[in-house]
Amino acid sequence: MTVSDGRALVDGKPEWPGTMSGGPAGNERLTAVTGAVLLVLFAVEGVTILFLGQLLTLHFFIGLLLTGPVCLKIGSTGYRFYRYYTGAPAYRRHGPPAPLLRVLGPLVVVTSVAVLGSGVALALLGPDTGPLPVLLLHKASFICWIAVLAVHVLAYVWRLPRLIGADLRRHPARHGIAAPQRAGRWALLTVAVGAGLIVALAGVHLVSAWSR
Repeated sequence: MTVSDGRALVDGKPEWPGTMSGGPAGNERLTAVTGAVLLVLFAVEGVTILFLGQLLTLHFFIGLLLTGPVCLKIGSTGYRFYRYYTGAPAYRRHGPPAPLLRVLGPLVVVTSVAVLGSGVALALLGPDTGPLPVLLLHKASFICWIAVLAVHVLAYVWRLPRLIGADLRRHPARHGIAAPQRAGRWALLTVAVGAGLIVALAGVHLVSAWSR
């Protein structure tokens, strides 16, 4: 349900579209569709690792492209965390993730930031990073990231078809309540992917330092 100025009603109160509106169901759908995009990009990035000598440019490009969707994913999950622990009734009713996933969540965020951050640092600094063990950090954080992400994906991947399909078909959300602001969620995803694409196009030339 929405009010005349375009805000969604959550617990009878209007929420602005820029604050992940649509309540917990809308937030869950945004997280799901962003996660699906990330799965595809991570799969491509994984292939480039197997053939790094031939696909180094693509590895750089996808790594930089990931920055936008990863930031959106962190934002959507962080927003749910914030609303739940500040006592928002709709989010409290929706409930928290399982205990193991609550522990893994921060680890997924930290390792994702470490992998992408060290990768961007390598792109900017080139092979000669001086005394900073950036390449070692990139490899170590990647190993840790793969370990925690595997559990995270196995826990959530089975939900993706239902959540994404419901948004595409405009079906009601959980418990028969429609999740508003569908257009806003897809706009956020488009902006995130677009921002990542701009970063990738602007920075992919840096791979030349590693191709010498």
